[in-house]
Order: sequence, then C-alpha cells, then structure tokens
Amino acid sequence: MMPITRMHAVISGTVQGVGFRYWTARKADGLRLGGYARNRFDGTVEVEAEGPEDAVDELMELLWSGPPTATVTGVDIRTVEPHGDDEAFNILH
Repeated sequence: MMPITRMHAVISGTVQGVGFRYWTARKADGLRLGGYARNRFDGTVEVEAEGPEDAVDELMELLWSGPPTATVTGVDIRTVEPHGDDEAFNILH
C-alpha cells in the first residue's frame, strides 16, 4: 500500500475566473484525493490534496498546466502533515 501524503500548493498566474478550482476538483476526484481548492485574495489559488503519494504527485504535476483558460506562471509546493479526515475534494469559497 502506498503511503498517504498531503501537499499544499499555491498557484500563480491567470488562475482566478478561469475555472481553475473546478478543473482541479475534477482531476482530484479522478485520482480519488481529498482536500480543497480555493481562491486567495492575492489572485492566486491554494490547493491542498491528500491521498496516496503517487496520486498526489500526479495532481501537483497537473497544476502546472491547469485548464486551457489558465496561464500558470508558478506553483509553490510544500509537504504538510496529513489530516486523515478528507474523504472528498472540496471547492472552498
């Protein structure tokens, strides 16, 4: 069994108002990850994802492309302590 990990990412560029959070949620759901995506006041999008390490790594890599409507200029990723309580991936407002 793959170890469970949780990653926190802040995505910069043209990532708000382009469906980035919804795109991320669809990708995370397909990978069976828990966590969330939310817009931040500074124009970035914050994502936390938890699940099997290989699936979380795959989502973190996908964040560099984003949906076709987005222009990603940076993804700042760090490992955080798994919560163990995320059963679904949520879009926070």
